[in-house]
Amino acid sequence: MSEEKDFQLLEKEIKYRFTDTRLLTVALTHSSYCNEHRKSGILVSNERSEFLGDSILSVITAEFLFHRFPEADEGFLTRTRAALVCEDTLARFANSISLGDYMLFGKGEAVSTGGRHRKSTLADAFEALIAAIYLDGGMEKAKAFVLPFIASSVDSVIKAGTEDYKSRLQRIVQQTPEEVLSYSLVGEDGPPHDRVFSYEVYLNSNLLGKGKGRSKREAEQAAAKEALILLGELDEEPS
Repeated sequence: MSEEKDFQLLEKEIKYRFTDTRLLTVALTHSSYCNEHRKSGILVSNERSEFLGDSILSVITAEFLFHRFPEADEGFLTRTRAALVCEDTLARFANSISLGDYMLFGKGEAVSTGGRHRKSTLADAFEALIAAIYLDGGMEKAKAFVLPFIASSVDSVIKAGTEDYKSRLQRIVQQTPEEVLSYSLVGEDGPPHDRVFSYEVYLNSNLLGKGKGRSKREAEQAAAKEALILLGELDEEPS
C-alpha cells in the first residue's frame, strides 16, 4: 500500500481532506524517520507541529468546557482540561483512528522500540495532526476535528477523576500565592528515536522531586509524583 493511499484512508477516517498534503506528511513524520533519511533531502519531523497543536488543543478544550459547565469554578475547569489533554487520553484518541499505522518511522523506532504503540509518540502525533488541520483549513476545521473526541470523553474523564500529579501539586502550591513552582529539563539520554528525559521540580529554589520518562510529559508527572510523596500528600509505593 502506498503512502499516498494510506494518507487518503486517514483523511476519510478523520473526515477532512487536505488542500496541502505536505502538512499531513509532516504531522505523520517521526524524528527517527528524518534521522534515517537525511541523505534524501530536507525532511521535517512533527515536533514543531506538535508544539502548535498542543496550544490549539488547549484553547479548543478550554472553550468547550467554559460553555459546557457555566457554573464550574476555575479549579474544576483546569483539572478537567488537564485530564482531557493528558498523554493517556490523547493516545487513546490517536488509537481510535489508528494514527500510528499511518506514521513514518525509522526502522529502529518502528520495530525495536514499538514506536507505533508508544503513548507519548501517539499523543504527540495527534497534536501534530490538529496543527496540520489548523494550518490547512483554519480554526473551525480544527474544532470540527477535535470537539467530537472531547465531547465524547468529558463525562468519563470526570467520573474517573480529573487530577493528575502535576495538577494536584499545582493546586497545593497555589494555596500559598507567593510560592513559585517550576519544572526544569535536566537531561536527555539515548538515541533520537529512544529518548529518556529527566526533569526536576522546584518550589522556589528548593528541589522537591525528580522524574524520568519516555516523554517530557511523563518525566514531569514522575517528578511531581515524587514531590507529592515528599510533601506527605501521597503514599510512597512499596518497592
